[in-house]
Amino acid sequence: MTFDKEKILQYCNKISENTLMQTLNIKYTDAGEDYLVATMPVNPSVHQPMGLLHGGASVALAESVGSAASFLFVNTEHSEVRGIEISANHVKAKRDGMVTATARIVHKGKSIHLWEIRITDEKDSLISLCKLTNMVLPKRKSEDQ
Repeated sequence: MTFDKEKILQYCNKISENTLMQTLNIKYTDAGEDYLVATMPVNPSVHQPMGLLHGGASVALAESVGSAASFLFVNTEHSEVRGIEISANHVKAKRDGMVTATARIVHKGKSIHLWEIRITDEKDSLISLCKLTNMVLPKRKSEDQ
């Protein structure tokens, strides 16, 4: 399969319509053979009550980019991806601006993908460091998933 960055980004952004990704204004902005990048604005819609970026919003960003990244490695006609574990260390507060999540593959097995997702600010300072484990499953025939 030929790697087509623009096609991947267009696909990721298209399937995000009418989902949590659209609600959080997550946009996929860059892709490579072993990574995927997405951004999310930091504003009151993703704040916790103290006016800081909510850790849950950061985790939603991390899981969104890491899960989408697993699709780079599977045949979506035969396989589907499910996130099975995520952890996050929030190391710096953020009140406004933009955060960028970069998912890089750590382990690419037949049934398990392990991703490291670094969420950074505009100055490339680390905001959160996340780890996501995805399971690759055979695609189910029924609508009941």
